[in-house]
Amino acid sequence: MGFKEKIIPDKLPKHIAIIMDGNGRWARQHGHDRIFGHQHGVDAARAAAEASAELGVGYLTLYAFSTENWNRPKYEVEALMTLFVETIRKELDTLNKNNIQLNAIGDLKSLPEENYNRLMETIEETKKNDRMVLTLAMSYSSRWEITEAVRRILSQQDTHQYKAENITEELIAKNLNTADMPDPELLIRTSGEARISNFLLWQIAYTELYFTQKLWPDFTKETLYEAIVDYQNRERRFGLTSEQIIS
Repeated sequence: MGFKEKIIPDKLPKHIAIIMDGNGRWARQHGHDRIFGHQHGVDAARAAAEASAELGVGYLTLYAFSTENWNRPKYEVEALMTLFVETIRKELDTLNKNNIQLNAIGDLKSLPEENYNRLMETIEETKKNDRMVLTLAMSYSSRWEITEAVRRILSQQDTHQYKAENITEELIAKNLNTADMPDPELLIRTSGEARISNFLLWQIAYTELYFTQKLWPDFTKETLYEAIVDYQNRERRFGLTSEQIIS
């Protein structure tokens, strides 16, 4: 029996987030430069999206490019941006065919103009799809997002006149990039690294973390199924005791 057959449909996570790590190492293992790894990472992203949609997961968020990634070698950043545009163009028909809505979070205006425009066009052309929301975190970092949320709240002072006691978790969450989606219930990171890397720090307060040794290009549908089965075998207590949950 494969992992897919072990999944309990009624216990699916509504939102899965993935830190896609290991493209560079995978490329080196195969005797190529890092861009080769990024190219093959696209196939893994497609597999994750297709598998999630097929299962009935409502939201899938992929950490595609962090604000820190701008500090990588110029040739790699430029190649990544080119790959991004090409991929978005190629995947539009697939997104529509599978009824998947594309979304994006991050400092999107910092993207090259062609990337930004193509991203916005694809978001617009898939906005009526309602099977699953696929979110790309582009030029994203959680500290940037939280800082922007605070700035957004302060910019509303003229109309709301917030006092200290009015600053609530709900108000902050409402001003985050992810305001229109539930918090992730499962966060997956590939490549064996056991860290969060500035990704969705506010949103993953009670998220289950799953780390796999597989490098991202080796991530398959079966890898996703295995992570979901592991998630479903955990007891989610949200600060309560086991006895309280049982009762």
